[in-house]
Amino acid sequence: MRAMILAAGLGTRLKPITDNLPKALVRINNQTLLEILIKKLAASGFDKIIINVHHFADQVTDYLSANKNFNVDITISDETGELLDTGGGLKKASWFFNDRKPFLVHNVDNISSIDLDKLYRFHTQNKSAATLAVRNRKSSRYFLFNEEHQLCGWKNEQSGEVKHSKPDHSNLKQLAFSGIQVIDPNIFELMPHRKVFSLVDVYLRVSSKKKVIGFLHDEDEWIDVGKPENLTKAETSLKKKKYT
Repeated sequence: MRAMILAAGLGTRLKPITDNLPKALVRINNQTLLEILIKKLAASGFDKIIINVHHFADQVTDYLSANKNFNVDITISDETGELLDTGGGLKKASWFFNDRKPFLVHNVDNISSIDLDKLYRFHTQNKSAATLAVRNRKSSRYFLFNEEHQLCGWKNEQSGEVKHSKPDHSNLKQLAFSGIQVIDPNIFELMPHRKVFSLVDVYLRVSSKKKVIGFLHDEDEWIDVGKPENLTKAETSLKKKKYT
């Protein structure tokens, strides 16, 4: 199975740590976020991984080379010329998913105990265009789902902006995205004809025509390690092996 790690971001929320270091190489208990995620993906059966890089890209590639890619088949998608956002970054790497099978995309700054194999099987059973791992948690932005767990919209709590992708948008449940998703490769045909765009925009566009489903995983441990205040929490949790 194939997967993509989104690791090109500037890591702005982790400043000043990321002033001279890419967020992918931030360490928790002497393990980098990249190492933690690569090993989790490999243990879940994802044997071919592509990683996009931009911020201090050479540090990431040198680190992988020094560690022999952790014995995993890894490809780099170079975005040093221009940061493409999540959607644009995936579109640039679309050639990698030429086996035409569903693939997983995972943010490098999220760690969790989610069962990735279970998520993948859930996706294939539902035959959706994309399956988004979501949780009941406080967030500044939410995906909106109907009673069939189909994506119907998006909401920004801070600005009050709401976008709907389906005409019937009553009784919608708001759930926070976990930065983990399984995607059908046919989605590339529905992406906009521009270089820089967000995956959120893609999902809203696709869900107006096809099925995009939420995978609720409230029972799992999950933490956004893109925030400095969560690094200590992650260190404690990793010691207890909550994210394996």
